[in-house]
Amino acid sequence: MSYLDTNRMDAIETAVFQGQSPYPWTNPQGLLTADGFRRLSETLPDVAQFERVFGKARAHGQQSHDRYTLEYHKSLDLPSAWRDFMAEMESTRYQRFIRRLFGRGGFRLRYHWHYTPTGCSVSPHCDGRDKLGSHIFYLNTNADWQAAWGGETVVLDDSGRFKRSSAPAFEDFDSAVAAETMDNHSFIFARQGNSWHGVREINCPEGHLRKVFIVVVEDRILGLRRRMMEGLHRWRAAAS
Repeated sequence: MSYLDTNRMDAIETAVFQGQSPYPWTNPQGLLTADGFRRLSETLPDVAQFERVFGKARAHGQQSHDRYTLEYHKSLDLPSAWRDFMAEMESTRYQRFIRRLFGRGGFRLRYHWHYTPTGCSVSPHCDGRDKLGSHIFYLNTNADWQAAWGGETVVLDDSGRFKRSSAPAFEDFDSAVAAETMDNHSFIFARQGNSWHGVREINCPEGHLRKVFIVVVEDRILGLRRRMMEGLHRWRAAAS
């Protein structure tokens, strides 16, 4: 079976995506086939596999982005549905889709899952320069989530007022547009200098989790430099 609906992918017009304000973004429904969405949402990795990332300091005084996170790698123990889906994500077809929307090559894709409990949020921020953008698949269903609990990615417009190295609050922006997350929606955006976004504090019952799968579109050269610097910092910390 197919997981990506290539007809829905082809229907997203490059010019419309790139012409969005305040930066390129789109919030399509149905980029996963109906059966594909059902199988993936039913076989999501168990939270026991995830790293707990809470209270981690962020630059510029921004609040920590608290969540459970799991990085994808080829040796990760995954259900067959997710292994088949990852084969499609790493296919030439999906790569062409990203290249068309972003209008450039020279990128690599990396993947992770984020599960977020109640009381947590993603404070307004702009991604690092090594990231060209992201494709976020929202994988909660009506069986485990209610839209009123939150979890929407919010597109924020500052009209160019804020420096990337600052920590504005949601209410400081001129406008805020919340993405649709239920019923097989996803969210794609391209990073620019003003690509502010975030997730307001989640208010769900204990035991429920906001569940997303994120494709990070990374500049191949800048991403390599970042990983080398991170490795150097870890080596220095271990040697000290």
